[in-house]
Amino acid sequence: MKIYFAGSIGGGRQNVEIYLRILEKLKAYDTVLTEHVGAKNLEEFEKDLTEKEIHDRDMVWLQDCDVVVAEVTQPSLGVGYEIGRAITLNKRILCLFRPDSGKHLSAVIAGVETGSSSFVVKNYKEEDAARILSEFLL
Repeated sequence: MKIYFAGSIGGGRQNVEIYLRILEKLKAYDTVLTEHVGAKNLEEFEKDLTEKEIHDRDMVWLQDCDVVVAEVTQPSLGVGYEIGRAITLNKRILCLFRPDSGKHLSAVIAGVETGSSSFVVKNYKEEDAARILSEFLL
């Protein structure tokens, strides 16, 4: 299984430590195409790439993945774009939001009909992440 993990980059890196811990859990399931999202020194990974090259690379990974897991607590235009593209590609999507962050989840994401197993939005606490990932990925 190929997993595309999405988390805020340009919208703010406040949650990079959480991304890193989620990525560690995801790697137990199989290949994570976007491990760099958890890198503290992200600019090192992408310093030789243009914005177009980053976009095109990510779109290839998105098309190639089996599932998308998006941490959506930190608002991000890029993550929203990736989710929209994943929907058009008929990917299974899990959105994770931490309500105790003091932030508000966009109604466009929060309002998704959760009866579908192909698009799931979960409010979570970090200690619940492993169980939620397991339920979605297995």
